[in-house]
Amino acid sequence: MNKNENVLPIGIFDSGVGGLSVLRAIREQLPIESVLYFADQIHVPYGQRSMEEICIFSEAITRFLLNLDAKLIVVACNTASAAALLFLRNTFPNISFVGMEPAVKPAAENTQTGVVGVLATPATFQGALYASVVERFAGNVTLLQDTCTGLVQQIERGDLNGSKTRTILESALNPMLERGIDTIVLGCTHYPFVIPIIQEIVGSGVRVIDPAPAIARQVTRLLDSSKNRANVPSFGSVQYFTSGEVTRFETLLPKLLGETGEAMKIFWGKNGICS
Repeated sequence: MNKNENVLPIGIFDSGVGGLSVLRAIREQLPIESVLYFADQIHVPYGQRSMEEICIFSEAITRFLLNLDAKLIVVACNTASAAALLFLRNTFPNISFVGMEPAVKPAAENTQTGVVGVLATPATFQGALYASVVERFAGNVTLLQDTCTGLVQQIERGDLNGSKTRTILESALNPMLERGIDTIVLGCTHYPFVIPIIQEIVGSGVRVIDPAPAIARQVTRLLDSSKNRANVPSFGSVQYFTSGEVTRFETLLPKLLGETGEAMKIFWGKNGICS
């Protein structure tokens, strides 16, 4: 691969297909950038795993992406960001990382009722990153939290609007509505794919915050500051990798991204990723 940094790809990884919501936003803002996308579907969901496990997975995936000349890594997973982002930055000090942070700050700044709902995985809620965000920005608001158990798996199956998916969301959101929320923070990259059904449940008077556009803006800022923006006059390519079933992953791409693509199967061995 050409070692000119201006044509090197952006690396993105998630436990599954949730990070495709971030990929979509990055491609909308940076269409000429090439991207490497890694879905660790054999280990999904990360939200039920230990912090140590997530750090091991995240380090191995980062090394894999760096071996393919990624110039920047997007940890497009709230759980991995909560568990491993600081570890990754310390382990790879010469690489820029962009992680997911629950959008509690803009929610707290703009709520009119003072009551905000947060949907995220257990590991995200338990992580120091979330605790820090709450401490810094949510002192004057009431945060109502729900882990939406099973929702990640439903989205991984491509069930974006079925009865089970709706039931999970109604169970989480209806009690919040009764307590007066006017804002919903999506603390998992899988959840933007069910924004239409969330909006149906909560109504037009409740704002739903998709974190992906803010992540795309941060990627743009970092590439600009390091002068690493792509400068080739063509639409960037995307290479997909999955540790899960290739056919299942490829089948989800039209539903989630509106386009087709081919994925490469990646295997995990005792000592990490076997490419």
